Amino acid sequence: MLSKQHVVSSLAIVFVASLVSGCRSAQAPPAQAVVPSDGRDMIWPEPLQPGDMIMFVAPAGDLNEERILQAKDGLEARGYRVKIRKDLFSKEGYLAGSDKRRAKELMQAFLDPKVKAVFPGRGGYGTMRILDQLDYEKIRAHPKILVGFSDITGLHLALNRRAGLVTFHSPTSFWRLDSETEGMKPFTQEYLLRATTGQGAGAGNGYTIEVPEDAPQPIPLGRGKARGRLAGGNLSMISALEGTPFAIDTRDAILLLEDTREAPYRIDRMLKQLHLAGKLQTLRGAILGQFTRNYDREEDQMTEDPRFTVDGVLRQYFEPLGIPVLMNYPVGHSAYNATLPLGGQVEIDADEGTLRILEH
Repeated sequence: MLSKQHVVSSLAIVFVASLVSGCRSAQAPPAQAVVPSDGRDMIWPEPLQPGDMIMFVAPAGDLNEERILQAKDGLEARGYRVKIRKDLFSKEGYLAGSDKRRAKELMQAFLDPKVKAVFPGRGGYGTMRILDQLDYEKIRAHPKILVGFSDITGLHLALNRRAGLVTFHSPTSFWRLDSETEGMKPFTQEYLLRATTGQGAGAGNGYTIEVPEDAPQPIPLGRGKARGRLAGGNLSMISALEGTPFAIDTRDAILLLEDTREAPYRIDRMLKQLHLAGKLQTLRGAILGQFTRNYDREEDQMTEDPRFTVDGVLRQYFEPLGIPVLMNYPVGHSAYNATLPLGGQVEIDADEGTLRILEH
């Protein structure tokens, strides 16, 4: 016969289990801002202030020296100091020097106490080649702003999961920051500066991203609101890292996806991989950014069936989930590229078509 104490303990276990199960609902309270792998709190880096030092790094493809020096001048004109290693413009095949050089440079940027932000000069390809050469405990002990998108998604995934560091999915074309002829769209620049410097209304207290009329307009799928940890970035990189120690953790997350020059059948293949891995079934919501359609081959469209266009494929995977989704959001390989905090808490509202960065 069970003791009274045993019965009470059993009921407590059932009660806790029911709470955990209930967190799967898109309408449930937000997931805790913790590192998925070990339960430690996520760390938000301190915002940039005038006089702070930014270090340019090249963790992937080789850099255009003229553009980087132009970016350096622009940031220094804004009151920041910029640090560049002598070998920043190294080239080895399609990479910015050897894997060892690029990993060493990135670690130097995080360990230098004078550096407050790490700015990759571009994506391209190469970040995943150095992920197993980084010391994530040291990076966690020296949190700094990291920005970028596209191939830099490899660093975002690794630092979010292994170091518990909030990073920023953002533009990398800093050479265009203040250009009068080729400058960033005001929308893109506003949210880059708000995320990294705390400028503008709200900042650390949270803010809603206001999408201008001339930008891509979000298309809601599903209904209602969802809150959760933002995870994701470039779909190709997320797919490539599946099955590795740096794979995305989507449990109770808001998934961010974007890509470029990927035909519908390739997007289909990558999304199916995530689906088969169980990564879509645990989401609270999703933000589907720009999927630019400049395919390498004209025949990549393959069919006129609207169910198998890029948008049609996205709908096939996300509409059946029954969660709030914003499609065609202005983020990714586009002039309209909102800066978003990966690892931070956000709220999407499919009824209003809005995205809000929550207080931290």
